[in-house]
Amino acid sequence: MEEKLKESTAKNQYTAKAYTYADYLTWPEESPVELIEGIPHAMTAPTRLHQEIVGEVFRQIANYLVGKPCKTYVAPFDVRLADSQAEDKDIINVVQPDISVICDQEKLDDKGCLGSPDLIIEVLSPSSIVKDQLKKLNLYEKYGVKEYWIIHPQDKIITVYQLDSIQKYGRPYVYLFNQEVPVGIFQDISISLKNILDEDELKALEEELKEILENE
Repeated sequence: MEEKLKESTAKNQYTAKAYTYADYLTWPEESPVELIEGIPHAMTAPTRLHQEIVGEVFRQIANYLVGKPCKTYVAPFDVRLADSQAEDKDIINVVQPDISVICDQEKLDDKGCLGSPDLIIEVLSPSSIVKDQLKKLNLYEKYGVKEYWIIHPQDKIITVYQLDSIQKYGRPYVYLFNQEVPVGIFQDISISLKNILDEDELKALEEELKEILENE
């Protein structure tokens, strides 16, 4: 109920018109929102587990990228999904992914990223399930984000979407937290979330993985 109230409050604060990045820049920073097709979506404070997951994944990717041209960023970090010539008044999609990886440094400026990251990772929160799994999935496919991960803290699974030959997200790959998850945009890195699991959680996932492999 509380999350619905926050979302309702945000919608009442901003009327039904399509807003742009120019509008976004005038809004108070203490009430963070994302713009999806010109519609503001309220953002809520993340949980401790959410932050642990983001921190662990970011650490592994950042360590890998030392000395490499690609850059990785954590929220808050504005990603403006538009072409490189777009003006602020014409940009209607501004998101703050939990983790972004950008390999074309021409897309980076002091405001964040103008254009599509190569990899976006979102960690689900109760208030972001629909937004991350539907609205952002469609948005990231539309703007050509090569790889999109959705991490499910409660189910302890990672869903990975990758653009196919016709620039659409095909059937996703699904991994458990105790598995090595290859990063598709690179050739030699896999991410593991074993470090955030306690002994009982790890044992349960090992049993689940064993059962899955036996039934294949």
